[in-house]
Amino acid sequence: MTDATNEQPNPFDLNSDDVAARKRADLKRLFPEVFNEDKIDLDQLRRVMGDWVDESTERFGLTWPGKAACMKVIQAPATGALRPDREESVNFDESENVFIEGDNLEVLKLLQKAYFGRIKMIYIDPPYNTGNEFIYPDNYAESLDTYLAYTGQSDDDGRKFSTNSEGAGRFHSRWLNMMLPRLYMAKNLLREDGAIFVSINDAEAANLKTVLDTVFGQENFISQMVWQRSKKGDSKQIANIHEYIFCYTKNSPESIKSRVWRKPKEGADAVLEHYQKLREKLGDDHAEIRSQMMEWYRGLSSDDPRKAHKHYNWSDDRGLYFAADFAGPDDGRKSRPRHDIFHPLTGKSCKKPSTGWRWDEDKTNWALSQTPPRIHFGDDENTIPNRKSYLKEIATEPSSSVFYADGRSATLEVERLVGEGVFPFPKNKEIIADLIELICDDGDVVLDFFAGSATTGHSCYYLAEAGRKNVNFILAQLPEATDEESKARELGYKDIASVGRERLRKVSGEGNTGFRSFKLSRSAFMRWDASSDMGQHDLLAEIEMHASNVQKDASDSDMLFELLLKDGFELTTKVDVTPVAGGRVYSVADGALLICLEPNLTKEIIDALADLAETNNAARVVCLDAGFQGNDQLKANAVQTFKSRLGHGEDGSMFRTV
Repeated sequence: MTDATNEQPNPFDLNSDDVAARKRADLKRLFPEVFNEDKIDLDQLRRVMGDWVDESTERFGLTWPGKAACMKVIQAPATGALRPDREESVNFDESENVFIEGDNLEVLKLLQKAYFGRIKMIYIDPPYNTGNEFIYPDNYAESLDTYLAYTGQSDDDGRKFSTNSEGAGRFHSRWLNMMLPRLYMAKNLLREDGAIFVSINDAEAANLKTVLDTVFGQENFISQMVWQRSKKGDSKQIANIHEYIFCYTKNSPESIKSRVWRKPKEGADAVLEHYQKLREKLGDDHAEIRSQMMEWYRGLSSDDPRKAHKHYNWSDDRGLYFAADFAGPDDGRKSRPRHDIFHPLTGKSCKKPSTGWRWDEDKTNWALSQTPPRIHFGDDENTIPNRKSYLKEIATEPSSSVFYADGRSATLEVERLVGEGVFPFPKNKEIIADLIELICDDGDVVLDFFAGSATTGHSCYYLAEAGRKNVNFILAQLPEATDEESKARELGYKDIASVGRERLRKVSGEGNTGFRSFKLSRSAFMRWDASSDMGQHDLLAEIEMHASNVQKDASDSDMLFELLLKDGFELTTKVDVTPVAGGRVYSVADGALLICLEPNLTKEIIDALADLAETNNAARVVCLDAGFQGNDQLKANAVQTFKSRLGHGEDGSMFRTV
């Protein structure tokens, strides 16, 4: 907690505004990846803006085959869509949580418009690149079509994502090419005061640190936390019993401004809860409160975390406190404050510590002027006074960059939920929950796009059930197939995504709000793709097929959520269904967006839709182009109706067709 008496006004800046420095600072905030040793890499800036520059001109820094080409991967548009999967969901219509099955790079691209700058925290546990194969869906030939074939959503069963293993060429390069575009896209989703945590081990820690510096900027590096996962390990040389969690902010000053990164001291809340009960029972009898607090502490076992606060046993009207020494440190200084502090009962000057006071006279006078005073006195002036340290004001502490948490407990928990041997080396939900609680507030959103067994989602549930935080999550996981001979396949888990969903379903029975499940698929709307060598017969077939541009297997729900996301609305946005003139309209966010997917539009439906738009002051109205059944007159009249009644632009641009 900040002590107001220590705050000093900032010195007045006498320098004139440095316009160039300000612009460089703005550029660095927006594009930290274009700075190299605090100088602007103009070639990289051109790449970021879509102007291709050959990678041979790259300068000092970590480089690898394919690094420059990652910008092409980043800038390639997403062509898929996220289709709702109600059967795999729990409480779909009410839940604020999302689980997405799909290639996370395509998913991150699809989330850009709706979630840009809205995610408070990202936690990821990517593949550690230790020699085992991992799916690598970034070969430039591996597009959404490859993903659809890989997941059985198209007819080409032979097409597979490539993998990376120690025996493959460019082993480290392929891992870095996989990570860089994802981190780049993920940064866009973070709020200005948001943060990312990335788990990793020694195999790629150094390379990951450099990539994170490139994407987020060295000035936004917070810590390389060391997580000791066991007490001992087997090794002929040095037992490796730890891994790392890198932490970066999106904008460090904004992060500091938004909150103090501190965690509750273990046991402190429980002590304060017991103290509050005594206050309610004994009122202002502070002597009796102290007596009972001390008796309560004596009854606690030596390893009880509450007992660590036993020195907090004094009480006044402000709360529970410790009478702490405020003598100046014994550093040999002769200039320590030695002003008089007068005893409130005897009126005489109190005994002074040999090293003088820690506080100067102004701060002492401030402390004495408070009600009650923040200085604790003995029976008379012969006792050196103390400062009052209130437990409620110091009940939090900074997180340590080194900590221990046994990884075996997480394995046992996942085995209890989804089966033994199904998912190796999961992360501890308590550790992820602590990270979430460190920076998130109620209502914030946490993203994990390497979801694995869904530990991050379980951590959010755990925090809510404990009454600590109500945080929502978005998880994404590639449906990487489980081994046909594995325990997971024996138990019915065909892929890793199904393991994560099952874990969430199991803990959804413990009082949380469930999750909405989505699956990456092709767009519900066909795109015109007439190649130059298409024959007349093929061209006529293509034109006939696009008379209705809706995919044959696309449901209204598929189209609805695709339009929501691509219009900038989150996947959990409230949607109501309103009947109009024999049809129905989807009212998004209390009427901000109206979507009509009727296949046979009529004048009556258009008029009723205009009435609804006028009532709700809708920003946009969307209809299916195919709904006009080729009736250009009806479409033209619709444009005029919305233009005359709602006046959104001279061209009636608030009304759109898809």
